[in-house]
Amino acid sequence: MSEKSHANQPTTFAPLNAAAADRLAKALTDSDDVTVFVDGTAVKLPTEAVVAIQDVLRRLSRGDSITVSTNEEFLNTSEAAKLAGISHTYMRQLTDKGEIPVEYRGTHRRIKPADVMAWLASRSHLSDKGK
Repeated sequence: MSEKSHANQPTTFAPLNAAAADRLAKALTDSDDVTVFVDGTAVKLPTEAVVAIQDVLRRLSRGDSITVSTNEEFLNTSEAAKLAGISHTYMRQLTDKGEIPVEYRGTHRRIKPADVMAWLASRSHLSDKGK
């Protein structure tokens, strides 16, 4: 697999050809054991990953195409403020000024936890420069 998917972009995979789908369906019926090899090394996946991969493989074995995407978590202003250790009023000011990216759901602000963490890291970096 040489092509890397873009981090937050959905990626669609075409259905398998009939012969490959039949082989995969038979393999999945015969055993619940799914071993993943990365660069020749066997990797034991956590249960959640095994369930997800088995679901994808079963869908491919039925001849379905698959789209994989992330389900991003968003915080409201109060949750984001709590994560950052600041008041929700200050968080609103930061989003209004564009210092922390925000998405709106109607009139409600929604903030990605990663954006709050990036803002905190930038503040930490700035305070380190002042020392």
